[in-house]
Amino acid sequence: MKASSPSRAARRASERHARSRTRIAGVAGAAAAALLLAACGSSASSATSSPTPSAAVSTHPGSSASAVALTVEGNPPGPVTKTFNPFDPTSAINELDIASLVYEPLLQFDIVKPGTIYDWLAKSYSWSNGGRTLTFHLRQGVKWSNGTPFTSADVAFTYNLIKDNPSINSGGLTISKVLAPNASTVVLDFPTAQYTNLYAIAGETYIVPKAQWASVKDPATFADANPIGTGGWTVSKFASTGITLTANPRYWGGKPKVETIYVPAYDSNTSANLNLENGTLDWAGNFVSDLSQVYTARDPRTHKSWFPGINTVTLQPNLDEFPTNQLAVRQAVSAAIDRKTISADGEDGLEPPATNASGLVLPTQKAYLAAGGSKYTISTSADPAKAEKILEAAGWKKGSNGFFQKGGKTLSITLIDPSSYTDYSTDDQIMVAELKKAGIDASFNGLSVGAWTSDVALGNFQMTLRYSNQGPTPYQMFQGWLDDSTTAPVGKSASGDFERFRSAAAEADLKAFAATDSLKAQVAAIGGLEKLVATQLPVIPVVYGAAFDEYNTTHFTNWPSPSNPYDIGQPTSPAMEVVALHLRPVH
Repeated sequence: MKASSPSRAARRASERHARSRTRIAGVAGAAAAALLLAACGSSASSATSSPTPSAAVSTHPGSSASAVALTVEGNPPGPVTKTFNPFDPTSAINELDIASLVYEPLLQFDIVKPGTIYDWLAKSYSWSNGGRTLTFHLRQGVKWSNGTPFTSADVAFTYNLIKDNPSINSGGLTISKVLAPNASTVVLDFPTAQYTNLYAIAGETYIVPKAQWASVKDPATFADANPIGTGGWTVSKFASTGITLTANPRYWGGKPKVETIYVPAYDSNTSANLNLENGTLDWAGNFVSDLSQVYTARDPRTHKSWFPGINTVTLQPNLDEFPTNQLAVRQAVSAAIDRKTISADGEDGLEPPATNASGLVLPTQKAYLAAGGSKYTISTSADPAKAEKILEAAGWKKGSNGFFQKGGKTLSITLIDPSSYTDYSTDDQIMVAELKKAGIDASFNGLSVGAWTSDVALGNFQMTLRYSNQGPTPYQMFQGWLDDSTTAPVGKSASGDFERFRSAAAEADLKAFAATDSLKAQVAAIGGLEKLVATQLPVIPVVYGAAFDEYNTTHFTNWPSPSNPYDIGQPTSPAMEVVALHLRPVH
């Protein structure tokens, strides 16, 4: 088996806790004790009933709880400590990315079906005051794993805890006031419209019990060694090499059918992949070289995978540095690269080539493609002749060394990425060869993850291949690329917009999107952003980043799939709980 890259979940999990980010918008429906689906476009919840999570899917002929443990790969950090604090990015529950098995958010979001949101601890919600007030109506009959009732006091306490402690506010929530007018209602007030932040507010915030946390002096460092949650599982056994969780008999949706979940703390992705290949690991989310040969071909009846596109991987140029601050150079780079080869060879065919210069993930986000957006279709094959024509038209001329020059400067570009991201390293080296064919003196510099993270944040780079933010709508992706408030001059640390793109038009469109929950209005706003990305190339789409999902059907069935896309299959919180609740044991 070839070496593998750290899982995308690991990359994004570390980034998620490293900085505050604006999130996503959507609309959920309402019904008592229901797992609901709702379409975008209404500021109030609708009333459509469907079964609770434990019964929301077809039941396997043997529906009793399984005696076989579901073995799940967490992010492989090596040995872990006995810490389960959902607000601490270094706790075992976050290192292994299993927080949602124990703690739960108010809502759950299906990333592969934009606009689909599941009622969870909240049975409904509604916006008012122009998106500055968000009211949740909580599910009745929910209990904490110790048997005590779950009420609005717990929810209000959690949001106040985040409001009063910036160190645990990883979602960057700007809460002005929290009210709990009765035992089943919570009202959050914000200084500005928060439609686009619903995912961070209700999908990525885990509710903790007031009775346990009220006496905690520092919520950022509290070990939470004996966690009390509302989730489908409780921690039953801890070792530095892995954590065992047992089905919660008090779970509000009914005791889960998966009786036991074991999450080993592998020392590397290589160890995880070896266990995945030999069948001792049921579920993983890694980039695996030659997946079809080393995994799915081992037993096609049981060894499965699904890699839906959920974000756009782009080349991000430094727009404060020459020559990547030249539009013609960026256009030539886009024309010169072979997205098909990058997808096939660099990503082993697991991440398809980007087909539209707008940056949208297609077909997943096709509902957001503005009228006329099809004209931004890009070639997935390399066209070095087109790249050369673009440069010549901009005044570049080839020198005796075969590379373009202008003003006495050779057109030279260095791509950087972590050496340990073996897929990105391969992608970069493929692009280096292709750029040289187009007369661009390109090179690749592999860095450590820490050095790469620092250099990108500080603007100490020319061009890097980078995954995007992701969420239930394209807003988070475009906000991560284009939001002026997240960028910084070269030499100062940026939390987003790493290419240093500044545009009043982009800011206006982002604000217009954030000010509404109407799908029609959002598409109108994002149309401007699509055009800007396609024509100005502040980022250059390369491939569609996938939710990596490898799973074994020997012991469990009803996994997410193209025909049953109830959530991403990648074992990462908060989606992990949704998937685990849908699974059924094979008897």
